[in-house]
Amino acid sequence: MSAQPHSYAADDPETALKYAIQHLEGDRVQIVEGVITLMSPSWDHESLGDSIRRQIDPVVRRLGCISGAGDLDLPGTPNWYVPDVAVVPKELTKGAGALLPDQTLLIVEVTSDSNGDTDRIVKRRRYAEFGAPLYLLVDRQDHTCTLFSQPGEIGYQQVDGPHSFGKPLRLPDPFNFDLDTSEFRS
Repeated sequence: MSAQPHSYAADDPETALKYAIQHLEGDRVQIVEGVITLMSPSWDHESLGDSIRRQIDPVVRRLGCISGAGDLDLPGTPNWYVPDVAVVPKELTKGAGALLPDQTLLIVEVTSDSNGDTDRIVKRRRYAEFGAPLYLLVDRQDHTCTLFSQPGEIGYQQVDGPHSFGKPLRLPDPFNFDLDTSEFRS
């Protein structure tokens, strides 16, 4: 990790930590409950994210959105996430740094051996708390997909799944689309 020289005086540790990771050159970094994590997904992991992006791309374009893996800030917490896929309105991306989870239409996390519980438990709870309307968990270890919706302070109120890879998964409004999960089988 190489950092660009910057002068900055932080008033609080959360601000300093988030500022620091935003100025690391060439590295994808996230903060989960105060722990800095270097992101280095495997090709299997990236393949699932790519499959999802390819499938939802026509719908994303129709909605005037983009899909990507941009930064999500969770203000007031020691969290700065880099989801595997997030769908956001295109107009929010102009000149934006990090967005907030409630500014997304869909967040997708694909589990890894090293962080599966982070995606299953911590991020699911935090995304609900910060109003992400749809959270799709693609669990590579369990070979399942679960869609969480209706966020609230104590978690998601609606859970669709887990569904085994191979079974289509319906993405509700505004997508109205069946995600083909047969490509997720390895």
